[in-house]
Amino acid sequence: MENITRTSPKNMPKPVGNYSHITRVPKGASLLVTSGQIGTDMSGNVPSNLNDQIKNTFTNIKKVLESEGMTEENIIKVNIWATEEIDWDYFDSLWDELFETAYPSMTVAYITALGLPELKVEIELWCAEV
Repeated sequence: MENITRTSPKNMPKPVGNYSHITRVPKGASLLVTSGQIGTDMSGNVPSNLNDQIKNTFTNIKKVLESEGMTEENIIKVNIWATEEIDWDYFDSLWDELFETAYPSMTVAYITALGLPELKVEIELWCAEV
């Protein structure tokens, strides 16, 4: 079976961050979509600081992938919602630790609120297994 491929066409502007414009999933791949991962710790606590929530969210992303026998290579699309401006230097340090080179497609949106008032970030994953 073919592999998942990630590209950014040369006839359009380069991505403004560490993501790919196109992620192609081969026919016959299995699709896994997660609920939005949030910054809770194992006790269900939500830190008040955005960067602490981001750190916990990345920990939870790794755990949800592991629970399905997947890795970052399986992630094809990421949707990120935040209620305040993201510290991109901090975020990218965790992003680059998770995705060394195979960046998935990504959407980022700043919104006024998430499902609970204390939440400041939520990250949803679309994954494929070939």
